[in-house]
Amino acid sequence: MTMQYSKKVIDHFKNPRNMGKLKNPDGTGKVGNPVCGDRMFVYIKIKDNKIQDIKFQTLGCAAAIATSSMITDMAKGKTIEQAKKITRQDISKALGSLPPIKEHCSNLASDALKKAIKDYQQKKKI
Repeated sequence: MTMQYSKKVIDHFKNPRNMGKLKNPDGTGKVGNPVCGDRMFVYIKIKDNKIQDIKFQTLGCAAAIATSSMITDMAKGKTIEQAKKITRQDISKALGSLPPIKEHCSNLASDALKKAIKDYQQKKKI
């Protein structure tokens, strides 16, 4: 069975946006899926309640890397409140859909961002 990835998934996999690690991030989100082995880290820098910078490091399949790349694109420049509202459906839709077996990757990306925001808020006692 071959999986069909959209052109956008392939583009974000081959040319990931915001890949890497931020020095001294304001928040870090770490998630993993023991079933498929995917691991994601999302790092955020906050300024004036906005995500000024965001990076990710992902060990995983094409869909995991593409969803990580897409969520960083979607969250950059947004307020914390706006970023928290990005759902896995938003990510999947922005990528032109994911194969059903890969939908969990968009969950991971969404969770990683939310954990990074939570980490920032705990550090700042918000």
